[in-house]
Amino acid sequence: MRAEIGRSLITLTTDFGLRDGYGGVMKGVIAGIAPQATVIDLTHEIAPQDVRSAAYLLWAALPYFPPETVHLAVVDPGVGTARRALAARTPWGYLVGPDNGLFSYVWAAAPPELVVELTNPAYRLPALSATFHGRDLFAPAAAHLACGVPLTAFGPPVSDPVRWPLPRLERVPGALRGEVLYVDRFGNGVTSIGQLRWENEGLRLVPAFGQGPALEVQTARAMVQAAGRRWPLHRTYGEVAAGEPLALIGSAGLLELAVAQGSAAALGVTVGAEVVLTW
Repeated sequence: MRAEIGRSLITLTTDFGLRDGYGGVMKGVIAGIAPQATVIDLTHEIAPQDVRSAAYLLWAALPYFPPETVHLAVVDPGVGTARRALAARTPWGYLVGPDNGLFSYVWAAAPPELVVELTNPAYRLPALSATFHGRDLFAPAAAHLACGVPLTAFGPPVSDPVRWPLPRLERVPGALRGEVLYVDRFGNGVTSIGQLRWENEGLRLVPAFGQGPALEVQTARAMVQAAGRRWPLHRTYGEVAAGEPLALIGSAGLLELAVAQGSAAALGVTVGAEVVLTW
């Protein structure tokens, strides 16, 4: 079946790593079904079973792809259990993966137009392993989507997909309270406070996940507290000396905790830690 324009791009997000052949085998399955598809590795370095970090990375990355892209994500601690396998259509593209909250943050920003359960045996491999649905179930479904198979052909609609609570963002007079969502390979702590952008000498907050109206932040008095210390707010890493802690607005528009040429993680910044921005 001839692929629709734009739907022949597939991204892969997994916790499989690069040491073993799991990601490569998924690409082999895709190539056998949709040889015309271009496959992009978003990442295979999600920490094992870390569904929440994968949810953040998908939210941060998907807006930069064409809207017909097929996004295949497999971080699946419940593989082989009764958890459902899903495919969905959203304004940010098609999503394929387990029903374990993996797509919660994407759906908050780009609500699904249709979600279906992957039950049609025509769009999976003949033998379904209990431990590798990425190969046997999800990769074939993504490939068939890239070939133009309509979403309705894969199985019945789902009205109650698993959704995780949205990242913490609480407003109190003169302050925002959030949490560290993700720690990247540089040791930067990406927080739930945002999306923020600089406007003249102040900041404007437009909540990333829709938690309330926009807000102006007076940066002349702004202070960030987390992990038992203060993090001065700056625009760039270069505004402080090497080894000094700082807070800044990262590429996703979220407040980040960092150390110039160092690691905030080494200072005790961990996922789930409370972060407070006051002014």
